[in-house]
Amino acid sequence: TGWHLSRGKKSPDLGEYDPLTQADSDESEDDLVLNLQQKNGGVKNGKSPLGEAPEPDSDAEVAGAGKPRLSEVTPEGYPLEPLGALEQKAASSIVSYVRTSVFLLMLVVSMVLVLVCAFLIPCPPRDLHSTWSRHLGPQGGGDLSPLDLADVNGDGLRDVLLSFVPSGNGSASGVSRPPAVLVCLSGMNGSTLWSSPLPEEARDITCLDLTPGDMAKTVCLVTGTHKMLSAFNGTSGKAMWTLNPNYLSNGTLAAPAVVLPDVDEDGVRDLAVLAFGDLQQDLCFLLVSGRTGSPVGRPVKYNIVGVGNLIGPQVYITASGATYILFGFGNIQAVALRDIFIQAQNRDNLPPSLQIEEPEWEKQRSVNLSELIDVYSDGVELLQMVKAPDSNSSNLLITTRQGLVLLRGQNLTPSWVLGLQGPHSQPTPGYFTDDETIDFLLQIPNGVGMKKVMVVDGDSGLVTWSYSIPCHMKETPATSAATVEQKSVFLFWAEGLSAASPNPDVVLGTGPPSLHHLYLLHPTFPSILLDLANATGTVTASEVGINDLWKDAFYVTRTTGPSSEGHPAPLVVSKLSLRWALMEGQMVQLEETTPKIGRGELRRFLSRIKFVDSPYQVTSLGKKVSGYS
Repeated sequence: TGWHLSRGKKSPDLGEYDPLTQADSDESEDDLVLNLQQKNGGVKNGKSPLGEAPEPDSDAEVAGAGKPRLSEVTPEGYPLEPLGALEQKAASSIVSYVRTSVFLLMLVVSMVLVLVCAFLIPCPPRDLHSTWSRHLGPQGGGDLSPLDLADVNGDGLRDVLLSFVPSGNGSASGVSRPPAVLVCLSGMNGSTLWSSPLPEEARDITCLDLTPGDMAKTVCLVTGTHKMLSAFNGTSGKAMWTLNPNYLSNGTLAAPAVVLPDVDEDGVRDLAVLAFGDLQQDLCFLLVSGRTGSPVGRPVKYNIVGVGNLIGPQVYITASGATYILFGFGNIQAVALRDIFIQAQNRDNLPPSLQIEEPEWEKQRSVNLSELIDVYSDGVELLQMVKAPDSNSSNLLITTRQGLVLLRGQNLTPSWVLGLQGPHSQPTPGYFTDDETIDFLLQIPNGVGMKKVMVVDGDSGLVTWSYSIPCHMKETPATSAATVEQKSVFLFWAEGLSAASPNPDVVLGTGPPSLHHLYLLHPTFPSILLDLANATGTVTASEVGINDLWKDAFYVTRTTGPSSEGHPAPLVVSKLSLRWALMEGQMVQLEETTPKIGRGELRRFLSRIKFVDSPYQVTSLGKKVSGYS
């Protein structure tokens, strides 16, 4: 192709210059420019005024002046445009105006909608950094520390329910105080949502939904130390019903109420309470309607032979759907719920939920066909139910004076036995190993001011992790929280730990004995503990709740502060966000590892942890399973 230059033409073979051809080219180009300038209003260059006559500045312009023009020029110098062009311009201006107006209107409407949504639609509460502490004043005594978590105000965060005995029996104004009070604190900031007086000290608080499918109505069952059994509306704090103590005759409630299937067929789950008779071995069961609090039939008495702590009662539902109640004194016996119902109602007509039997359990009945089934009878201290792997039933974890025993729930045969010397705490379930079987954390006294923390493999019964730490606090509660990776973090209290000791079984404490630290153990880093928080006084109860929206867990403690002479100990309730505490916690290296674990690597791992509801928190119709002594 050839090159096009601004002045003249040159052939591809670079021939000679032709002046005639160049003149024609210049004249054509200048003539086209002139015509376009005249059409646009007669402006020839940037310096000529509008309408001024053109002055020829070249021969090409003079030569081109006589050629016909594309448009004519008026004497005033303005171009004479056709009428159609004016109408087209006006229509174009209207269209442009309409488009601009529509765009601005849509922009304004969008902004208004955004503002309305921002004000009317509440944002979910962000609880990642929700850490608070609430002082409830001096506590007037009482050895029990009931504590439970439930979302009672519908904000998506579980609130804190507890009961305590206020200090003193009267006030300066002469108004008598109630013997005890039930308090509900907001899970968001610790403020009081409601409080209700109680006629006696509470033994247990359990919040659940008694009506299947109705998740909007949370009921809080409160069991007292003597004769009180009441159901409170979790939202308002008002009593829904209270069991008439006359139905207990001269008896006293022996343990918290347990939740049963719907035995009176009114659409609401029912309850069973166990009461002492004139003698401690004389026990009677009373079925109570979950809707009205009225008895479902008459009391059913049993005479139990045994020595030791009262075990249960606890409800056990087999894989086939048969319902049994476990209880005993230093031993474990079972009675079928259908047998209690038949005697309470004095009739053989059973509801469908009670017509099922478990053949393997029925084989355990005594030779004389007694109504009681012997489950275990060797110095029982505690009873827990843990989810069986690959099954919809539960196994029985029995804590004895000699150690731990895991019974298979299907046929009541031992799975493993672990021998332990001395007393130890209630095992805390969680996932520590990789076999997806529930493991257990134990705390055992190990000398003066020391305790040994160990993890027992739930599949084999072997100890997979242990460490001795200083702790002067008695019976410190331990708990766990599950993660999405089907692992668990274990939380327990001890005194301040120093750096790694050459002897892994002996670690000296740092700091005063009255200051206790909350430590976290993650199975991925068994050689490291995280120091999350510290507290003075005595931690009497703790619970872990889950924030489902943010995949966070929060740790709630009930602490009795140190008391001075003449002044009762203050009661403090605290809440700690675990994901926030993981980032702020201090790393304690228990032993050297190869390769060495860096702080940055640990922080990156901890930042990815997400918590979920515990799959191993075995429940029986909404009530958490635990042993009472």
